Amino acid sequence: MRTYEKTHPWLKFVADLRYAPTTLWTMLGECQSKCEHIQYAAILPSIHDDLLQVYLAKGAQATTAIEGNTLTEDEVRQHIRGELRLPPSKKYLEQEVKNIIDACNEVLSHFRTGGTAPPVTVKELAATNARVLLDLAVEDYVVPGEIRRISVGVPGYRGAPPGDCEYLLERLCEWLDSGDFQGPSGMSIVYAIIKAVLAHLYIAWIHPFGDGNGRTARFLEFRFLLSSGVPHPAAHLLSNHYNQTRTEYYRQLKRATQSNGDVVPFLEYAVQGFLDGLQQQIDKIQAEQWEVVWRDYVYSKFRGKTSESKDRQRSLVFALSKNYSVVPIKELRHLEPKLTVAYGGKTVKTLMRDVNELVRLKLVKKEGRNRVRANIEAISGFHSITANPPENSA
Repeated sequence: MRTYEKTHPWLKFVADLRYAPTTLWTMLGECQSKCEHIQYAAILPSIHDDLLQVYLAKGAQATTAIEGNTLTEDEVRQHIRGELRLPPSKKYLEQEVKNIIDACNEVLSHFRTGGTAPPVTVKELAATNARVLLDLAVEDYVVPGEIRRISVGVPGYRGAPPGDCEYLLERLCEWLDSGDFQGPSGMSIVYAIIKAVLAHLYIAWIHPFGDGNGRTARFLEFRFLLSSGVPHPAAHLLSNHYNQTRTEYYRQLKRATQSNGDVVPFLEYAVQGFLDGLQQQIDKIQAEQWEVVWRDYVYSKFRGKTSESKDRQRSLVFALSKNYSVVPIKELRHLEPKLTVAYGGKTVKTLMRDVNELVRLKLVKKEGRNRVRANIEAISGFHSITANPPENSA
């Protein structure tokens, strides 16, 4: 009997999900569907690039913030653009973030150029740990990329016995490559999510390295999601979820340990956060798509018509479209400086004439006699139809 079997009996390398609640499987199915939705969404290259940068920054900021890094998401984006300037005393914070971003970009480049996703090995995990700790100051007992030889832990939890760590990592790698994570055809993302979350959980439990275990676990999670077809921006969502719900994250880790290895509650917690993050990404993509379609629709109404009044009317529609709110007609000329200039010296009759023309073109709707809003629902496509229930005839 190995020592860990007495001290860490929850390290069973098994996940019996036969009796997992249907809600978990429903959420996993939704995650796969939403990932495919994002993957095939048509968006402009500029929007695509911005989303990649936004969620790369979110992921890098989140996975380092859990370990105490205090850089903001905006500062991480400045680093990505090469614009971040920090005093020498804070340079290590940027190095922590840089290590995560470089590692993510390397694996992304590998898969983009047709690279395969070989089974994870102990050697790869060690290399990942060395990567996330590159050029960082660590404690004397820590050797980046080497399995620890001393007992370590975090508040409230002690890692597996050092003499068992290499053996446990070998067991973990064998398990992750086993048939337990080979789902039915068409469910690759579902099983990749399960695999990613459990790999994270077991690295946290084993705590095989002297430092950087959390970052190693979250990067492995990212790697599994990305290699399964999860879109790049979405592959950062779990790290972001753990950071945003840090107290609950640690509570769920503790709960999984105290339940003698019941992984289902931790899976439910992680998958719900992943699903919520996917929905937020879809909302953002749809908002961008609406903006593109709406602008094209507005321009189509003025195609071939060039005049001072037409330019003024088009600007008025776009100004109204920015927040989709209802605006008093008398305030329209003050929505933007551009409109204030355009209507400078013009009478109220000119403004009303423009409003009436936009109503005729079905670009603007009147709300009462003196207020208007953008007619954004003109491009809303298909609406769901719900039949009214029959009235009771008593």
